[in-house]
Amino acid sequence: MMQTKVQNKKRQVAFFILLMLWGEVGSESIQYSVLEETESGTFVANLTKDLGLRVAELASRGARVVFKGNRQHLQFDPQTHDLLLNEKLDREELCGSTEPCVLPFQVLLENPLQFFQASLRVRDINDHAPEFPAREMLLKISEITMPGKIFPLKMAHDLDTGSNGLQRYTISSNPHFHVLTRNRSEGRKFPELVLDKPLDREEQPQLRLTLIALDGGSPPRSGTSEIQIQVLDINDNVPEFAQELYEAQVPENNPLGSLVITVSARDLDAGSFGKVSYALFQVDDVNQPFEINAITGEIRLRKALDFEEIQSYDVDVEATDGGGLSGKCSLVVRVLDVNDNAPELTMSFFISPIPENLPEIIVAVFSVSDADSGHNQQVICSIENNLPFLLRPSVENFYTLVTEGALDRESRAEYNITITVTDLGTPRLKTQQSLTVQVSDFNDNAPTFTQTSYTLFVRENNSPALHIGSVSATDRDSGINAQVTYSLLPSQDPHLPLASLVSINADNGHLFALRSLDYEALQAFEFRVGATDRGSPALSSEALVRVLVLDANDNSPFVLYPLQNGSAPCTELVPRAAEPGYLVTKVVAVDGDSGQNAWLSYQLLKATELGLFGVWAHNGEVRTARLLSERDAAKHRLVVLVKDNGEPPRSATATLHVLLVDGFSQPYLPLPEAAPAQAQADSLTVYLVVALASVSSLFLFSVFLFVAVRLCRRSRAASVGRCSVPEGPFPGHLVDVSGTGTLSQSYQYKVCLTGGSETNEFKFLKPIMPNFPPQGTEREMEETPTSQNSFPFS
Repeated sequence: MMQTKVQNKKRQVAFFILLMLWGEVGSESIQYSVLEETESGTFVANLTKDLGLRVAELASRGARVVFKGNRQHLQFDPQTHDLLLNEKLDREELCGSTEPCVLPFQVLLENPLQFFQASLRVRDINDHAPEFPAREMLLKISEITMPGKIFPLKMAHDLDTGSNGLQRYTISSNPHFHVLTRNRSEGRKFPELVLDKPLDREEQPQLRLTLIALDGGSPPRSGTSEIQIQVLDINDNVPEFAQELYEAQVPENNPLGSLVITVSARDLDAGSFGKVSYALFQVDDVNQPFEINAITGEIRLRKALDFEEIQSYDVDVEATDGGGLSGKCSLVVRVLDVNDNAPELTMSFFISPIPENLPEIIVAVFSVSDADSGHNQQVICSIENNLPFLLRPSVENFYTLVTEGALDRESRAEYNITITVTDLGTPRLKTQQSLTVQVSDFNDNAPTFTQTSYTLFVRENNSPALHIGSVSATDRDSGINAQVTYSLLPSQDPHLPLASLVSINADNGHLFALRSLDYEALQAFEFRVGATDRGSPALSSEALVRVLVLDANDNSPFVLYPLQNGSAPCTELVPRAAEPGYLVTKVVAVDGDSGQNAWLSYQLLKATELGLFGVWAHNGEVRTARLLSERDAAKHRLVVLVKDNGEPPRSATATLHVLLVDGFSQPYLPLPEAAPAQAQADSLTVYLVVALASVSSLFLFSVFLFVAVRLCRRSRAASVGRCSVPEGPFPGHLVDVSGTGTLSQSYQYKVCLTGGSETNEFKFLKPIMPNFPPQGTEREMEETPTSQNSFPFS
């Protein structure tokens, strides 16, 4: 149930590992050996040959050597990739008394991921001499002791193993003792002193002997200790322990001073010879974790135990009476493992950043271990369950961290992964290691414009190279993949000279007008711009740009009627009986601009008599402002100002001549000041006729004759023709009161030719009036004998 709950909480790879001793290597692994203290850089093996790989494959696949604890005892030669020693090795430091000293390691290859098991055996050399725990030993022996009695002695220690370790003991020459070399259950050798000849206290109360420990090296090394023997008077009972062998189990986390066991011995003698004191025999004061109470025989911890270092202790306990006689027993203390070691995680391979577009990328390779044993040694390895990564168990205690699928850098560019290794001991211990994995960019996003279309406004008559606006695109990628280049796309309108109108800055998207724009020629145009990133492959997008040319007030109003610029003056007839508001005429003007720049207003600038006429501001109609009288002059000259609404405003003027008549009975004579203009207009008419005649020559000859006859008739009519001015009251139904700025629909028009010059002229249209009864006198008609009957009128 507990395991199920753990699996429900986190996505785990529950791969229980019973960690093997690093020395236990399978038969399939390759083993190499080297002598300890060998110099760094010494050749160990040719892995290319041993693993059956191709030449240079170790280098191309990123080969690496992984030892437990992340120590690097071996290295690769950078040129040959042979396996070399990375440092001097001390067998005693690495393995202690364990023999053989084997260091397992793995050879890790990438692309694809592959493991090879191997091991390195460190062979011992005789670099340590045997050492006794004390330089002197004291023995008290009764003089009645019989020959053959054995006295245990303190053993020597040799850090070397095998043949280089401790092999035998000898003693200095003497007539009373010789020494035996014995083997303990764990393989260690200890000395025993044997009495060969009875002692006589009165003859020799003490003896001094030299105990020698020899190893098996070549040449052998030795260590010595002095034995001082005191010959005691008669004490015929020795202390005896209740048990010859005591056994105890102690958890490794027991506190200092805690009781391990109590030993007990008794002596049948009386008095001081029957009093027993206890002591630990074969004591290594440096490494011995126990101490004994000399009176009670209680053995307690004086140093913390560590199951991972030593699993059991063999202790000899000695009981000595007051007469110097002693007895001995053995104590075996077994250390019990507790879950006091957190799991260890050793990272062998880690890569960051990783590409975003590839699935199942190996991000990391690591191994886990736990120095505890049994259930405390089993571990579970897991990561958070909300990450797109998986943990996969590999060979032995190795794991690989891989991506679950292709990543998206634009969604998340960095992951913080916490690897948690938890053992199954009580209480559970765990180790965590955090990895920061960055995702490298792949060009999988096209640039995106901030708008799908842009509208830019440019006032006409701009200066060339004017900055008219900008487009902007962003790319969700990074680095060079996010760098955007702008360009103009070919126009879909073949008649639009886009290359001569605008240009774009490739780096920042600024748009420039290459030449001055004219609203009257081009009011608007559109084109497409492209944004391309610099990735591989390059991705692009486009946007529509619409340019609207704003009108500048660069055109003055143009007066269509009455015609100006040297044409014959136009005279308007107004009956004196006209009511106020009578429509005299309408000034018609246009403006080439648009919008408010083309809004025209009219005002009377000059007049022969102020207050007699007025101009409507919005439509240009000229109307009488009051009743006319006999005192008002007959001839009037009006200057009308036509002004647009631009900034600054532009204007033009129109000149009108008004003749006041009494019922149209007064004949109209052309104004004297109009004669020069009349002559100039006649010349222009000739040029126009010639041009028309030239064009007409392209038609059939019959058409040409017809046109020529018509022209000739008009020419003759112009020399003698006159238009009569009707007399009588001005007909009211001809007055325009519609307010539209045009003459009444009841008007009829014809072309009048004016005589008095050598050339003919097309005159403006004038209405054909009905004949009314004459109102004037014959004398009045004679007063104006030179008057013409034709009046330009519109």
